[in-house]
Amino acid sequence: MDTTATPTTWRLRIRIDDRPGTLARVTTRLAARDCNVLGLSVLPVPGGVIDELVVSTPVGVEPAALIDDIRAEGGRCVGITRAELRQMVDRTTAALRAAGAAMRDPGATADSMRTLLGADSVTVVDAGSVQGDEGGHLAVLALSEEATLVARRGWAPFTEVELARMAAFGDVLTAGATSAAAPTAVITRSGAGVVLRAGTPADADAVSDLHARCSAQTLFARYHAGLRTLPRRWLHRLLQPPRGRTLLAVCGTEVIGMAQLIRTNDPAEAEISVLVEDSWQKQGLGSAMIARLGQIASAGGHRRMIAWCLMSEVGFERAAGASGLPVSVRHEDSMLRVALSVDPARADVTAATSPLGATRK
Repeated sequence: MDTTATPTTWRLRIRIDDRPGTLARVTTRLAARDCNVLGLSVLPVPGGVIDELVVSTPVGVEPAALIDDIRAEGGRCVGITRAELRQMVDRTTAALRAAGAAMRDPGATADSMRTLLGADSVTVVDAGSVQGDEGGHLAVLALSEEATLVARRGWAPFTEVELARMAAFGDVLTAGATSAAAPTAVITRSGAGVVLRAGTPADADAVSDLHARCSAQTLFARYHAGLRTLPRRWLHRLLQPPRGRTLLAVCGTEVIGMAQLIRTNDPAEAEISVLVEDSWQKQGLGSAMIARLGQIASAGGHRRMIAWCLMSEVGFERAAGASGLPVSVRHEDSMLRVALSVDPARADVTAATSPLGATRK
């Protein structure tokens, strides 16, 4: 690329002697080339600091000339890359904007992190699949037990300050996800209070009792197979699925409903299923649990939830429609594919305010 055709803005990271006047002499040399320093920030690092300069250069001044001026004052350029004027905002403002974008749309988390760190790329990989730090040019943030963000930057190593920003960014996202998964209360159509919360291994007996109280028809609608009792070996997997979450509806000490959200091979998609005890059906619990799982799915970066229902099973479809989430239904291989959008721009429904109207679950 021809860098002499038009004025160019560069971001330079330099290390200079920590003596009065050194930085001033560097900027004086740059000014002699008609370069304009647009921004200056100081990044503490072990043994001193790194100064980051944003410099606009006139036509004909190449990066090598800037590096020569820094060396002439005893400094060292540790990184240089092109900068865009639209990115030249206050660091705190940039961090808040990045966090806000990621919380509004979890699918934008990687791009928000790239902006925050000035990284070349940010990708989502399976947890535990990254080793080493590539000489400081790689930064890792665990988003969950399953997913990890990996940032890479070739033009300069990540500093401790930037790694701290990354960790704080992760704390904000984790706080949002925790809020989405926190217990919440709903009121059924009959006026009963029910708590929706995550399932734990301690709920094994209560979940087993739930299945024992359900009719064969209700169990067949949920599992698409003849099932009268729940094998004990299934309980742990139902309550703590390896690739998902289990939500319980609890009234007093009894579990009266259960819903699951399971990740698929498509990162934008998760599969959902719902089971409600017969005597609690048509009270809006199904729609409340679907709406709550929609919040959890959105916080986890999914854009839609998918359910597979028997052709004769209309309960889930009605509950999905009453959840407040956009729903689409189509026939596939003698099954009903019910898709619910949890795009943050549209899925603004909470379980506490979801309609508890006409529903079969």
